[in-house]
Amino acid sequence: MNIALKPEQEQFIQSQIDRGRFKSADEAVSQAFKLLEDRERYQSWIEDTRQKVEVAVAELDRGEGVELDLVIDRLQRLFESE
Repeated sequence: MNIALKPEQEQFIQSQIDRGRFKSADEAVSQAFKLLEDRERYQSWIEDTRQKVEVAVAELDRGEGVELDLVIDRLQRLFESE
């Protein structure tokens, strides 16, 4: 696959190489793709978390929550038993 970069993108990559941040354009592009993959995983995590919060809010609205003091007590006992 061949990819054409805009002149400003090439200049940016070259400036990063000149500063010693990367050894080559391939290394810079590889890092860019890694960051893009990380961003995709983060966006997925955000969406998953948002859905879990919506479920939790609905449960609380139905009165299915647990009192905070009870949760803290359970956690303390859990940590004390380990």
